[in-house]
Amino acid sequence: MTDLQIGYAAMLEQFAPAEAVALSAYAEEHGFTGVMAADHFQPWVPAQGESSFVWSVLAAIGERTKGDLGPGVTAPTFRWHPAMVAQASATLASMYPGRHWLGLGSGEALNEHIVGQYWPEAPERINRMFEAIEIISKLFTASIAGKDVKHSGQFYKLESTRLWTMPEVAPEILVATAGPVTAKRAGRHADGLITVGAPLEKISMLFGKFDDGARDGGKDPAAMPKVLQLHMSWAETDEEAMRNALVEWPNGGMKFPKGDIRSPFEFEQIAKLVRPEDFEGRMIISADPDDHRAYIQKFVDLGFDRIYLHNVGRNQRQWIDVFGASVLPKLVR
Repeated sequence: MTDLQIGYAAMLEQFAPAEAVALSAYAEEHGFTGVMAADHFQPWVPAQGESSFVWSVLAAIGERTKGDLGPGVTAPTFRWHPAMVAQASATLASMYPGRHWLGLGSGEALNEHIVGQYWPEAPERINRMFEAIEIISKLFTASIAGKDVKHSGQFYKLESTRLWTMPEVAPEILVATAGPVTAKRAGRHADGLITVGAPLEKISMLFGKFDDGARDGGKDPAAMPKVLQLHMSWAETDEEAMRNALVEWPNGGMKFPKGDIRSPFEFEQIAKLVRPEDFEGRMIISADPDDHRAYIQKFVDLGFDRIYLHNVGRNQRQWIDVFGASVLPKLVR
């Protein structure tokens, strides 16, 4: 797998922190190259049952593994002032040099509404995110240079300060991208993009917009990482794989934007309407490892550099065993 990295998606919505750390280490032992850990304050649905603090879990994963690690993704906009996200990321990068990347997104009400602020529509959320990225980038650059920095913008203020704990090289900033405008702005202002599994033609469009933005910013898009999180359901039978999808990850079959829903219990009610056919084109569900290999390979061929796999069932170790032996070695650039 020259230049291709297939990592493990540690879903902190589903697994207690100690188990998530153990699974991440187990995945690395079986050929996975790194870890993307979910940053949630609440699970999508109550049945998932967990939601631990991502920065604590990432630090523990760093101690147990040797590959890359980062949050997929953190919203530096409501629960967090951007300076706090910058400090958390810089600390992790100092602890594990060359391994940590910072994944950022515009947030979902499920996690962000808890601080009781007004929850704006998507355009404002995106504008907030890019102003936050500006602050984080300023802090990284100034702190490496040994200088203070300040900021006064539309949404945030930062009085003169620096990050006193800072790695020699700043973490790369990857922006979660699902639409063309965000993709182009990400290309201009970030170091790379993160997206989730979607129809190939949509991702090709996002790549094109991201590349345009990168070139507008004087950067080479070919040198900027393109990262994918891919949800799937594998089990020993097709029936069990479908049951896992419906019970453990019904949000994967919800064909609408989810950013404005505030409660796992609201998602639980919506989940009652999800049917097996709702997953078609959104998530592969199969007992045949080769079906999964072919599905992942399509995204590899599209040009992703790193892909983090999430099997939605509780059968994590069994899935890691099977994929480590018969799927990962067969993926090729």
